[in-house]
Amino acid sequence: MENQEKEYRPAETEPAGQQAEYTPSVQSDFLREKIKQKPVNKKKLLRRTLITVIMAVVFGLVACITFLVLEPVISNRLYPEEEAQEVEFPEETVTEEMKPEDMLVQDEAVEEPVQAELEDEQIEELLSQVQFELEDYQTLYTELAQLATTASRSVVTVTGVTSDVDWFNDIYENAESASGVIVANNGKSILILVSAGTLHGADSIVVTFCDQAQVEAEIVQRDQTTGLAVLSVSLLSIEEETMDVIDIAELGSSNSNNLLGTPVIALGSPLGTSGSVCYGVITSTGTVIDQPDSAYKLITTDIYGSRNATGVLVNLKGMVVGVIDSANADGDMENLLRAYGISELKKTIEKMSNNQERAYMGVHGADVPQAAVSESDMPAGAYIKEIEMDSPAMAAGIQSGDVVTQVDGVPITTYAELLNMLYNAAPEDVMTITLVRQGREMNVEVTLGTY
Repeated sequence: MENQEKEYRPAETEPAGQQAEYTPSVQSDFLREKIKQKPVNKKKLLRRTLITVIMAVVFGLVACITFLVLEPVISNRLYPEEEAQEVEFPEETVTEEMKPEDMLVQDEAVEEPVQAELEDEQIEELLSQVQFELEDYQTLYTELAQLATTASRSVVTVTGVTSDVDWFNDIYENAESASGVIVANNGKSILILVSAGTLHGADSIVVTFCDQAQVEAEIVQRDQTTGLAVLSVSLLSIEEETMDVIDIAELGSSNSNNLLGTPVIALGSPLGTSGSVCYGVITSTGTVIDQPDSAYKLITTDIYGSRNATGVLVNLKGMVVGVIDSANADGDMENLLRAYGISELKKTIEKMSNNQERAYMGVHGADVPQAAVSESDMPAGAYIKEIEMDSPAMAAGIQSGDVVTQVDGVPITTYAELLNMLYNAAPEDVMTITLVRQGREMNVEVTLGTY
């Protein structure tokens, strides 16, 4: 019994405020859970990723298209942009300058007739009173230089820049320049007339104004007949200081009967370099350049210039009377400056400035001589000298030797009137042409084409 008796030991007393630590007698490892991660479904993850990327791309495209469509509308609502005004030059008529002998007025009330001729002694006395010294020459050329400086404010240098690659794959640039003239301001951009030869294949076009400010330009339209082009320079790209110094050229007239012998100034690049100036006189105005659907007058001067000359001719009032052209030079006078008459160019400049297509018929013509009208049975009208191959005129049956007397019922008495009807027409218009062929009148319909 003694061996079976257990010794009783009272529990030890814990200090006040502390609890006895409970130590379970049974292990609790079997109650713990081990959470395993679910295996990743790579195909499902890839599919969701692709869907997300595709949705993002679609959303971006929709946002871009919406912005591109709505941005101009919102901008126009917030900042309304003025529409370009149509360029139009006033009609001009043939003017005749008063000659010195026309200024003499005979007074019928004078009983004694005025002596028309002066004696030799009187002529010598008058000549002795005239003195022209070197200072007078200096004054004359100083005034001409001032006039040239003022007129040059409307002259610009147009540079066509072309990029290319050499044998070593190095990129280099070619630049060709020509002188142009500011012809209009349509309220949205400045319009410049220039030879299109230097712009062929150009990657960019740079315009240099008289204050050496440079801006980029765009081609509005080219004319295949004259080789000229009209460029536009946005007004927003031109600094205010430049706008204060440049001018729009005033277009004069080349229809004056007394244009022959008139002093002119060649501005732009008459010597092949920008900014060169030459003085001279007009020596010929009677040549008409033979080109289809046109009758451009060729002005010849006594100015010896470059074969690659570009620019304009201005009179002593600073008005443009011709646009220098070197393509129609004769073999024996290649270096004498020639120009298109500005009067005949105005309609073409209007069409190009407004980006309107010119109607094409394909005829070469002239006026019926007045002697042929009065002495024979030929009617007054536009005489057709030649027809362009595969032209609307050929398709309609018009032949060389025909005389056009009416267009859509409107009488035609000169070739210039026929051209005026063409300038006012549009491609695809149908014209009813009344013509006389070998004394027989007939009507043909011409569907106009485009250049």
